[in-house]
Amino acid sequence: MRFADLHLHTIFSDGTYTAEELISEVAKSGINTVAITDHDTVEGIVPCLKAAGEKDIEVIPAIELTAEHDGLEIHILGYFIDYESGSLREKLNFLKANRRERMHKMVDKLKKMNVAIDADEVFELAAGAPAGRLHLARVLVKSGYVRSIYDAFHKYIGDQAPAYICGFRLKPSESIELILRNGGIAVLAHPYSMKRDDLIPLFVDYGIRGLEVYYPEHTKTMTQHYKDIADKYGLLITGGSDCHGSVKPDVQLGAIKLPYSFVEKLKQEKTKMR
Repeated sequence: MRFADLHLHTIFSDGTYTAEELISEVAKSGINTVAITDHDTVEGIVPCLKAAGEKDIEVIPAIELTAEHDGLEIHILGYFIDYESGSLREKLNFLKANRRERMHKMVDKLKKMNVAIDADEVFELAAGAPAGRLHLARVLVKSGYVRSIYDAFHKYIGDQAPAYICGFRLKPSESIELILRNGGIAVLAHPYSMKRDDLIPLFVDYGIRGLEVYYPEHTKTMTQHYKDIADKYGLLITGGSDCHGSVKPDVQLGAIKLPYSFVEKLKQEKTKMR
């Protein structure tokens, strides 16, 4: 059987794997198909396609867009997106600038808590990638303010923590429209994290075509719950590990091994859209 992991990150967003390292790890994992779903960027797709080269590894071009609904952070996956689209890249440049602005605001909050972090340290670590909380957490660890990434989120920058700012400019409807306009299939990522299942019908109205049902933090009960919701609304089912490399050591590539039949259904949906 062929298996897929449809949620992976590289150094082009907030992961620690280069394209070459990621594909090397994929080759060892028993996974045959991967989706590169970096946050608000498609820059990692071509390097991963090149790294896959002659290997028996299929790379699906994808993205994970971050949106905001009533102060709630929402993540929308876009599969088979036209990563060469000029209009998409223009919008992603806007989102990258927005992430810089957000990072400055979080760093300012930290300074008021006597945590003396310089935003330039975060941007230097991001090395041109859209700056995110994992970058900030790594700087907090490096600077000795916390012992671990988990501590950084728990104490300072988690969703309910004092230095957290949502501040994303796209609404879920806009993220979904951006994916659809650029030929992608929009899927709601790790729906448990919203803790707002009542929003799923609204997102279906916006054009969501799938749910990320299989996810490391989903219990068996959660998985069945989201399967049922997917069936209710006629949605596709996807899954992935959300691997970020060494920065999240508990989440290993291939933690989710999705049967290839789910990829085939995504491809059938893509064919319908043409």
